[in-house]
Order: sequence, then structure tokens, then C-alpha cells
Amino acid sequence: MKREDSKHETDNIKRYQDEGYTASYLFENDRLIDAETKEAYKPEDIFIVAHHRYEGMSDPDDMSILYIIETKDKRKGTHLLGYGPMADLEEAEFFKDIPKANYSKNADINELT
Repeated sequence: MKREDSKHETDNIKRYQDEGYTASYLFENDRLIDAETKEAYKPEDIFIVAHHRYEGMSDPDDMSILYIIETKDKRKGTHLLGYGPMADLEEAEFFKDIPKANYSKNADINELT
């Protein structure tokens, strides 16, 4: 995983938006949904460009991963996934089901699974 240049998710989301990763994705019914177009994606439709891991300063249970995503139809955006004790297990399984071949070389899948 790359060295973090920001301690806050919103800073990296803004940085990636400035680079064209403007779509926001939500998790519903075992699919990642583009918040704007409502297009639904299965794990094999998702490509992970990068990820950033965060831990809360005041609450160690406040943990998240920011995924930088490209989809099979070339949409680019971000998705913030909570992990740890408060994680949504179905959502975490979705990301585990993304094929390893769909992770770029700068997104270290071994740190996520």
C-alpha cells in the first residue's frame, strides 16, 4: 500500500475527484451501485485502482478503507468501506469477491484479505 499523504478520507476523496474519480458508489443488495446512474455492478465488474486505510484517532473501532474504483463501463469513482468490529459483513464479502486480477499493482490485495 502506498504511503498515506492524508489522515482524512475526505482529503483523499477530494484529491481523486480532482483526478476524474467523480462517481460515488453505494452498496445495496449485494451490488455496488453508482449513486448517479443507478447502474449495479457485480464484483467481477469492479477494478480497484488504489486503496487507503484509515483508523480513528480517538476511537480505534472507527476504521475504514477508501477504494478508488474503475468499472467495466469505464466509470471512475470512490467507495468508503467501514471495517473492524462495526463492519457490514456482506459489503466486506463483496470486496473479497473482486477477482485478484482486478486489483492494480499499487493496490496491495494481500493487505486487504
